[in-house]
Amino acid sequence: MDNLFSPEISDTVARARQHALGDLLLRTAQREPDKTAVVAGDLRVTYREFDIAVNRAANAMAAHGLAKGDRLALLSRNCWQFAVLTFATARLGVVLVPINFMLTADEICYILRHCGASGLVVEDTLEPTASAALRSLAQTGGLDDFLRVVVPLSGDGPPHGWFNFDRWWTAGDDTLPAVAIADDDPLRLMYTSGTESRPKGVMLSSRSLITQYVSCAIDCSMSADDIEVHSLPMYHCAQLDCFFCVDVYLGATSIILPSADPATVLAAIETERATKLFAPPTVWISLLRHPDFDRTDLSSLQKGYYGASAMPPQVLRELLQRAPGVRLWNLYGQTEMSPLATLLRPHEQVTHPGSAGRVSINVQTRVVDDSDIPVPAGQVGEIVHRSPHVALGYYNDEEKTAQAFRNGWFHSGDLGILTDDGYLFVVDRKKDMIKTGGENVASREVEETIYELEGVAEAAVFGISHSRWIEAVTAVVVPKPGVSLTPDEVLAHARTSLASYKCPKYVVITDALPKNPSGKILKRELRIRYADLAEADAPPVHHEAANPIADGSIR
Repeated sequence: MDNLFSPEISDTVARARQHALGDLLLRTAQREPDKTAVVAGDLRVTYREFDIAVNRAANAMAAHGLAKGDRLALLSRNCWQFAVLTFATARLGVVLVPINFMLTADEICYILRHCGASGLVVEDTLEPTASAALRSLAQTGGLDDFLRVVVPLSGDGPPHGWFNFDRWWTAGDDTLPAVAIADDDPLRLMYTSGTESRPKGVMLSSRSLITQYVSCAIDCSMSADDIEVHSLPMYHCAQLDCFFCVDVYLGATSIILPSADPATVLAAIETERATKLFAPPTVWISLLRHPDFDRTDLSSLQKGYYGASAMPPQVLRELLQRAPGVRLWNLYGQTEMSPLATLLRPHEQVTHPGSAGRVSINVQTRVVDDSDIPVPAGQVGEIVHRSPHVALGYYNDEEKTAQAFRNGWFHSGDLGILTDDGYLFVVDRKKDMIKTGGENVASREVEETIYELEGVAEAAVFGISHSRWIEAVTAVVVPKPGVSLTPDEVLAHARTSLASYKCPKYVVITDALPKNPSGKILKRELRIRYADLAEADAPPVHHEAANPIADGSIR
């Protein structure tokens, strides 16, 4: 039934049927024009005001020459302007490229070069790093007509040669841009964390994103009545696409915080009567350990979400006890899934501890062997997905796209087990499976055992190269504040629950673990830092008074 109509009629019909990322805010603003959309510091904006700001910013970008298909990079912490750009670029069909604000100038330069960015919007405090990246980029050419824009969060004016982004959304043409956006036009380029190698650019479209938003809303009991605190970095798709953009789609209210500082998060929940919060286990732990937790009024908080890593059972039990009014969901997925794949619902938290739950409504999941043949229930294999959530592929990387999407399934790189009743248990990343003395050891199993030891706040287990064992199981442990913990105590506890080959050969006690802004522990850094523990004269246990690695807090 191809070519039923002329191209002109087909285009007209397609425009009438358009349901793209940029349309979501427009439709919410029509339904709820006077409802509070965003609270960011002293700024409070309605959906009508949000929609106008987006149109103004989109038209300003167009006036500067940006057009459908161009890439615009964004280097910023969470802020109101981030929210505006998310939808303004989508209305023009410009591909937004959010960048991790903790990257170095060289790493930023790589992303700008790889994606062929036409411009960069940067938070003013990050401008020196951005300028260093642009100087490096200039050495390879490609900066002709490059657009430089500053978000003046500190109140200072933009440096010479940079435009002021706030002038774009506060005034100007507020008419809706007349740009046709197809379901699978790329609108977002999300760079993976690069914990394995150079980051890959994951291409997401309206179809990928909106279908995932529907899954989140249905499976995670999200609604227009939600008041949500957004404190994790919005450059990461977990906070941006599982939560913020879903809130905009539904017409909920978003409280945007620049970071996940525990005192600030707790105060925001109390002051704004927030009903909803997402945080990885590391941040939930920081909230529980903060002295304000028990004296903060958290009675409004009804829904809590976690992801990025498994919630240690001990922490889960403590959270359910100290915040009994909060229902919890565990969300599992990755950037290439936009990012939701499976979820563990509130009534399953205690009955299926450690599980990533069952598939989301728009997702099909299997566990397969190296030949992509499904393995029997209860056996370990690679987790693969088929879903409209799935990305369009990796930008400018046909080889890695073909490898990840072989046989019509997206290969996650995670190892897992599916039970007879469909519950998924993530065993490990393929790269985190430790092969020691001819046996496979799942780092997660060892970590969960260590978490059961009283006094443990956080733990990371990984393998380091070893002349005898090939890889030696190594644990880095952070005690709870005020707790004195020794490596011998950790080893003794592990031996009570684990086979000898699974027990750590080396234990380090330290005060913090390196993490990326989404809360994931950077095991690559740990492997590098502690590689020399396996030298012949290294002791089997080690204690550090202070962590020599960069501060692992969420900033």
